[in-house]
Formats: sequence, structure tokens, C-alpha cells
Amino acid sequence: MNKYLILFIAALFIWGFFIEPNLLVVKKYCGNFWNKDSKIKKIVFVSDFHIAKNDLWRLKRIVKLINKQNPDLVLSGGDYIKGHNGKSTMDIELISKEIAKINAPVISVLGNHDGWYDKYRVKKALETSGIKVLSNSNTRIEDLYISGVEDLQTGIPNIETALENTENPRILLTHTPDIYYDIKDSVNLVLAGHVHGGQVRIPFIGSLIVPSEYGTKFACGKFKETQNTMIVTKGLGTSILNVRFLTLPEIVVLENE
Repeated sequence: MNKYLILFIAALFIWGFFIEPNLLVVKKYCGNFWNKDSKIKKIVFVSDFHIAKNDLWRLKRIVKLINKQNPDLVLSGGDYIKGHNGKSTMDIELISKEIAKINAPVISVLGNHDGWYDKYRVKKALETSGIKVLSNSNTRIEDLYISGVEDLQTGIPNIETALENTENPRILLTHTPDIYYDIKDSVNLVLAGHVHGGQVRIPFIGSLIVPSEYGTKFACGKFKETQNTMIVTKGLGTSILNVRFLTLPEIVVLENE
């Protein structure tokens, strides 16, 4: 094999497994997402932390970058837990204490990894740290309603119940984008995570594997295929393999204009 090809493959391996997963960028969306007269002007949306036992430095960096945005509100799509059985994850109590250092109210739903780990323990730890967890329920911040549904794999999302007694402006928070077409009510914004942008994207081909019944369609980005706009984040961590390629970990900043 040509030595330059070997070096190229080695460089890709190092980038995908050791460099890109540890990067962190800010993805901004600007627009008239909710009431332009609202006191809530800026929201940070994050999802899919997947914090390993030795990931305190990464979690601290996430919290620091969120605070740097000076958000009025932080919304989370969940999946704080790393792995399927809890053996490789940082204790949720430690994760929650660190997230509590965010200088804004934090509202969250839970993800499938949280559910596989222990959804009741995760919810208790988050709420003990002052983080509101929505489970087919809603809450109000200033004039903005935030609704959140249960995870599709480990719970039973009930959109109707989550939106009960709310009115626009309102945001619907879901771990997975797969419920998008099930949202019959008009909401100002749907926020989702779970799919990590596919984690690995190949130029001219796209994402290789996306854990969605819609394939690569909702891998990441902004969508408007119904009366509702949905934004899907690439997330912060990794699942299965600790690899990312052309899917930089991100926090999403929503600026209401």
C-alpha cells in the first residue's frame, strides 16, 4: 500500500476518534421563532451529552460555553448517560451538579440512554439540582410555554397531554425527531436531538447511519415540512463508537428577532 495512502488513512482515524469528538462549536439560528416582545430573547438548546466517567473536563467545557452565550433559557433533549448499562457513565448526580452551574433556568426531557439507565434516578438527580424535567408535561417561563414529551424508545410520548392548557408562543421539546409528523397542533418550534447528525458523514454521500425511522432525512438542521418548524441538533457526545466525522459536536443558539 502506498505510504501516503497509509498516512492519509491514519490521519482520518486520528481526526475521527481523537480530535473531532472533542471539539465543540456554536450553531446559531436567528429568526422570529416566538413572540418578538418576549423577555426570552436567547435560548441555548443542547442534547446527547453522553458523559463518560472521565469526561468531567468535557462537561465543564460545555457548561462554560453555554454560559458564554448569556442565554435567558437553556433547553435540553436529554441523554446525559453514556452507554447502555451504566458501566461507562459518570454518575448522574455528578453530571447534574455540574449542569446546575449554568447561569439560566434549565428545562429538559430525558433520552433513551437515560431511560435504559434508570429514568427515575436521572429525573430525581436533575430536579434535585434545580433542573426541570418534562415528561408529557409543560411549564411556563415568562410568556413562553415549554412542553416536553417522553422518549419514544423508553417511554410513551403523548403530545396532546404535553401541550395541554398551553397556547402559543410555545416550544415542544423531544428527544427524537421521529415524532415530527405526529404533531397536529401548531407550535412555534420543535427541538430534537438523538441522531447525532449520524456521527459519521461521508462527502457527497452523507450520514452513514442515523437512528431514525426516516433514515438520514432528519439527521440535523432546520426543517419545515408541516405547519411546524423543527431544529435537530448534532448533539454533544457520541454513542456506540467514540467517533465523529464531519459532524462537529455543537450547542444550538436560538436568537429571537
